[in-house]
Amino acid sequence: MGDEKDAFYVVRKGDIVGIYKSLNDCQALLGSSVNNSSVSVFKGYHLSKEAEIYLAAHGLKNAIYSVGAPAVQDSLFGQLVPCPFKQPAFSVSKNSPEKRLQDVVGSTSFSGNPQTKHVKLDNFLEAPPISSYCCSCILEFDGASKGNPGLAGAGAVLRSVDGSLVYRLREGVGVATNNVAEYRGVILGLKYALWKGYKHIRVQGDSKLVCMQIQGLWKTKNPNMAELCKVAKELKDKFASFQISHIDREINTEADAQANLGVYLKNGEVEEECDNK
Repeated sequence: MGDEKDAFYVVRKGDIVGIYKSLNDCQALLGSSVNNSSVSVFKGYHLSKEAEIYLAAHGLKNAIYSVGAPAVQDSLFGQLVPCPFKQPAFSVSKNSPEKRLQDVVGSTSFSGNPQTKHVKLDNFLEAPPISSYCCSCILEFDGASKGNPGLAGAGAVLRSVDGSLVYRLREGVGVATNNVAEYRGVILGLKYALWKGYKHIRVQGDSKLVCMQIQGLWKTKNPNMAELCKVAKELKDKFASFQISHIDREINTEADAQANLGVYLKNGEVEEECDNK
C-alpha cells in the first residue's frame, strides 16, 4: 500500500483514459455515468515522471491528463488495484448517485479487497472504443410465469451504452416455467440486437441460472433447458464482444415489467416499443 498523497486514479470511459489525483474528482466525473457499463476505475501510487511526460505528449497538458486508450501502454502506470468508491462521511440515501454507482459499477468492476489483487491494464482496456458505441448496447432480460409452470412471458430491454432506453420487447411463451421464460427473454433480446445491427453487447438479468449456464459455469441437465442454452450460446457467438452478469431483481424492473406484459400474448407473439428519438 502506497502513501495516499501519492495516489492517482485511472478511469477508463469508452475510448478515453483519464488520470486523476483526487478521488473526489473521480466521483464527480462518474456521478452522471452510473449506468455506463464501459466505465472502469483503478488506483495506483507514485505516477512516474516518465509516465507524466508520456501523458502530456499524448493527451491534455493540464493537471488532469486525458489520453486515447489505444495510446496507453500496459506498463505505463505500474501496478494498479481495482478502486472501490468510499462512502462519504455523511449518510447516503438509498437512491443517491453514490449508492447507485456502487450498486451498478462496483459489483462488476471493483474488488472487495483492493489491497490483495493487483492488475494490469489488459482487462481495463477491453471495453469497445467510443467509435463502436453506435453498434454497442446493453440488454436487460427477464421472464415471468403465473404458476411456475403456468402462463408465461419473456421480457427484454435494449439500452444504449449511456443507459438510455431504446427498445422494449415482450413475447408470449405459453405455459412454461419461470426458467424457460427467462431463457426466452435473453434469446429474444439477443436476436433483436443482432437484427438491429449491434456488434457489442453487455447482458444482465436477475436469473443466476441463465447467466451461469450461458457462461458455461453451471451444467444444464434438463434437455429443454439445454436446448435453450445452446440457442443462447449460438447467438452470443455472433457478437464481436459479449458479456453477461447477474444483477439484483430490484434493478431489473423494466425487463420484469415487459415479461409480465408478455404473459398476455400468444406463444411466440412479440410486441416492440421504440424509445429512440
